[in-house]
Amino acid sequence: MLELEDAVEAPQCCHSSQGCAPEPQFAVAENLCRVVSNQWVNDEYKHLIVNGPEVALRAQPGQFFHLACPPDQNGAALLRRPMSLYRVSPHEGTIEFLYKVQGLGTRGLAGLRAGDTLDALGPVGRGFTVPASAGHILLLARGVGLATLTPLADWARSKGVSVTAVLSARSEGLVMSADYLKEAGANVLIVTDEDGTSQVDHVEALIRSTHAARGLDYVATCGSNRLLQLLQRITADLDVPGQIALEQHMGCALGACFACVRPFRKQADTQDLTYRRVCWEGPVFDLQETVSW
Repeated sequence: MLELEDAVEAPQCCHSSQGCAPEPQFAVAENLCRVVSNQWVNDEYKHLIVNGPEVALRAQPGQFFHLACPPDQNGAALLRRPMSLYRVSPHEGTIEFLYKVQGLGTRGLAGLRAGDTLDALGPVGRGFTVPASAGHILLLARGVGLATLTPLADWARSKGVSVTAVLSARSEGLVMSADYLKEAGANVLIVTDEDGTSQVDHVEALIRSTHAARGLDYVATCGSNRLLQLLQRITADLDVPGQIALEQHMGCALGACFACVRPFRKQADTQDLTYRRVCWEGPVFDLQETVSW
């Protein structure tokens, strides 16, 4: 484990419709982390494990780290890259990321080797808030969006909460985290484009039958506009609360630069819009307040 820089104080900036966003209840630091491993899990994704200092190990489900990506042969990314938390193990002293190698920043990350240093600002953002009374929750995501939801399975196991996880991908070979979620006690349902089970009507029937068999108390999703619209419709009909973790390009990740602003409904039952920073008011937002894209 390497040096931990001084924690930085997150700025207080006014939210356009709700006054000033409250001071976050977590520390943010520039963490210099030692790479433990950085392995391919399939043709598109890599799994990165690093040793993190104490402040980084306090990361909660839904939070993220702002990574300084090292250069590759084509140069270096100008800005840091936001990366959602995949797993954190305070006992082992490790933080894990699951990422798709597709651009300059992630190609730089892909070149990290055991023993290298990764500069990870965080933990940043406001994570998931599951109702205290929840006994059964649904996780629904596609592709790398699964990485953001996986920490909720660990949380649920620690609280005695049951989990149903619907994992969507183009093919069976691109389904990730299924074994880990099963080990965490989740009921895992896999749907793919390859066999046609990822069609919206099939996924909707799957969720509704799950709710009918054992009521859902909360749902969470990440990243997909199609899944957002699907869950908005279902949860409004079934009166089930839910949240979505959003993916967004960012500048500072601390709410100061306003580079990650998106429109949201002021309340779930209105079409009146406001604007919120994904890094500061999120990245996790109320399902019904989130505007589809």
